[in-house]
Amino acid sequence: MTTTAENRSSLLLDPSFMARLDQLDLVSRKLLAGKMKGERRSKRRGQSVEFADYRNYVVGDDLRFIDWNIYARLDKLFLKLFLEEEDLSLYILLDVSKSCDYGNPNKALHMKRVAAALGYIGLVNYNRVNIVALAEGIVAETGGLRGRRRVSQMIDFVSGLEPTGQSHFGEACKRFALAHRQKGVCVVLSDFFIKDGFENGLRYVAGGKYDLFCVQTLSPQEIDPDLQGDLKLRDIEDNDMAEVSITQPLIKKYKANLNAYCLAMKEYVTRRGGTYLFTSTAVPFDTLVLNYLRERGLLG
Repeated sequence: MTTTAENRSSLLLDPSFMARLDQLDLVSRKLLAGKMKGERRSKRRGQSVEFADYRNYVVGDDLRFIDWNIYARLDKLFLKLFLEEEDLSLYILLDVSKSCDYGNPNKALHMKRVAAALGYIGLVNYNRVNIVALAEGIVAETGGLRGRRRVSQMIDFVSGLEPTGQSHFGEACKRFALAHRQKGVCVVLSDFFIKDGFENGLRYVAGGKYDLFCVQTLSPQEIDPDLQGDLKLRDIEDNDMAEVSITQPLIKKYKANLNAYCLAMKEYVTRRGGTYLFTSTAVPFDTLVLNYLRERGLLG
């Protein structure tokens, strides 16, 4: 790893934290069999070198896997079972639209750190990891990375992402789903401030082939705005301006609308078998990963 890569790595994940991540692995509630061999294993009829067990032969089984030595002794047909490894694909959809470049602590940096941590866990456990940056479409993606030797490449990719453009979430998710038909765990990291609504995008990744986890990340300033008086507010993505008189009743209505929006998204995701988690950038990202994501069943 070059010095530049080491500096980038330390900005996202420090060595002591990565050592703690080594103890974790991804958990999927669905059967996610991949095309390449990983470290999840199940008993199957196959040609793996590691023998597991026997079962009775039934018509239609492959004769190559009959144990003829047992047949010679017992005059019965038994089929050899082997431990065939299963591969888990991890897709991380990372929102890099301009709305994420806001807040103290900054939303974009917080989500990049979470993405890097999850990517690291996937790689060291030899899962297939693909980080996909979304904004007006698919901005960039890592492609399928595997193994610890790809960690620096993954971190360089995440470090180099900068907030850009508007969020065309629906179109971006549609393109992702069409291009990635392999089953897997799909983690969406976003503020979900989407003008055309979250449903237009989540419908492509909720249910079916993906084990969906949505992590909505907002800043403390968005959750509890400290504003008052007559202000001109500018949309960070499309530069639309609005003159607003901020009053306490308006702040109260804003909070109620935000709560209703988040609750609606939680219900939408959970009804389709996914998991929704709301967090603030005030929550340290390591706490989010080591505690909250473990509690919600993504990590074990």
